[in-house]
Amino acid sequence: STCACVEYYGKALESLIKHVKIMSIHGKMKHKRNKIFTEFRKLPGGILVCTDVMARGVDIPEVNWVLQYDPPSSASAFVHRCGRTARIGNVGSALVFLLPMEESYVNFLAINQKCPMQEMKPQTNVSDLLPKLKSMALADRAVFEKGMKAFVSYVQAYAKHECNLIFRIKDLDFAGLAKGFALLKMPKMPELRGRCFPDFTPVAVDTDSISFKDKNREKQRQKQLEQQR
Repeated sequence: STCACVEYYGKALESLIKHVKIMSIHGKMKHKRNKIFTEFRKLPGGILVCTDVMARGVDIPEVNWVLQYDPPSSASAFVHRCGRTARIGNVGSALVFLLPMEESYVNFLAINQKCPMQEMKPQTNVSDLLPKLKSMALADRAVFEKGMKAFVSYVQAYAKHECNLIFRIKDLDFAGLAKGFALLKMPKMPELRGRCFPDFTPVAVDTDSISFKDKNREKQRQKQLEQQR
C-alpha cells in the first residue's frame, strides 16, 4: 500500500529468498522506474515488489502470480491488480491476504466488481522468518528504520481505506502487526498514543546503539548525535 512498505519488504525478500531476482518499484522513484520496469520485463523469472503504481497501464507478459499483501483502497484497483496476470490468453492466479475481521470484503467485491473469489487454505509448515528479520534490523540501522517507517505508513494507509466499514483502524491488532513487521520496538505515532501492548515485547536493546552498515551514513549520524549532545 505504501512506498515505505515496498522498500522494507523488498529489502527483506532480497535477504530471505536466494537465487531469485527481487526488484522493487514505487511512485517516489520517478526516474528509476522505467529502468527497473524494463529490466524486470526482460527477466526469465523474478519477483517485483510494488505499490499500485504498477496496477494498471503496464503489460508484463507471463506473470504467474499477483500477491496482494494489502487489500487495495478502491474496489476497482483490485480488478486492475489481478489483471496483471493471465494476459493474452495465458492462465494466472491472484491472491489477496485478509484478516478474519476483513472477510466481508469478499462479498463486497463480488457485488461491487462482479468478482467472485475462492478461499485458499493457509499453508502448513510455514518457516518463521521473523527472527531473521529482527537480526537484520539489529545488524543494520537502515533495516531498523525502514521497518519502523513501513509500519507507520501501513497504519496510516489502513486508516484512510475507502472501505472503512470493513477495514476499521480501531479493530487492528497493533501488537500482532508490529510482530509481523519484525519491529524491535513500537514507534511513537498519534494512532498509538496512550495505548499499552502487553502482547508485544520490545527487544532489550538500546536502539540508538544500532549503527548503519554504510560507514558514511553512520559517520553522519554520529556527527548529528554529537551536535544534539
